[in-house]
Amino acid sequence: MNQPLSLATGLLALQRHSAEFINLFAHGSLVVDFYKPDRVDKQPHPRHEVYIITNGTGTFDPAGCQMAVKPGDLLVVPAGTDHRFRHFPDDFATWVLFYGPDGGKEA
Repeated sequence: MNQPLSLATGLLALQRHSAEFINLFAHGSLVVDFYKPDRVDKQPHPRHEVYIITNGTGTFDPAGCQMAVKPGDLLVVPAGTDHRFRHFPDDFATWVLFYGPDGGKEA
């Protein structure tokens, strides 16, 4: 990566591809996506995840526990954990960093 990834980069990439998420960087087991869910958050994933909220507020529901989230919050979710973003506005967006192998166990 020669330049920093910015919020504008993520939003523009999503607009160009008409997608809810887009991969913007990968190295080793690390994958960096930008994600802007469309009304419903579709989860879980087979790898560990880190979210960094960039836009909007809402609630985050990891394994049945609810917490408020806002821009700047960082969330860590173990692989396979049931979780959802809920009650978020249309402008909600987040970085998603996936790491480690499927299943979350180190090889």
